[in-house]
Amino acid sequence: MPVPKDDRVYLWDILTAARAVVEFTRGRTLAEYETDLLLRSAVERQIEIIGEAARRISKEFQEAHPEIPWRPVQAQRHVLTHDYGEIKHDRIWRVAETHVPELIALLEPLVPAPPAEEE
Repeated sequence: MPVPKDDRVYLWDILTAARAVVEFTRGRTLAEYETDLLLRSAVERQIEIIGEAARRISKEFQEAHPEIPWRPVQAQRHVLTHDYGEIKHDRIWRVAETHVPELIALLEPLVPAPPAEEE
């Protein structure tokens, strides 16, 4: 299935934000994450971007790729945006350390060339 143009942009947004999460947390510990407001804020913002971009991916593309956990990705964004008083740092850390790298592995084979390289 060819990737619709809008979906390509959102897929790149997801992949870029996911890679940022991995970069931000590389070599860090949960204890550092819990005490570093800047790190937490950066990771949470990138996870919000991932969820918002995932929400904008077409229904057709989502249905064609059920291996990607679209609903949980979108739900995590909702928690960060609307239930921010209930954020559990250990859960976000688990998302950053486990689920985001898994998401990257699932998305990389699906994402076409970056939009800037297309013509």
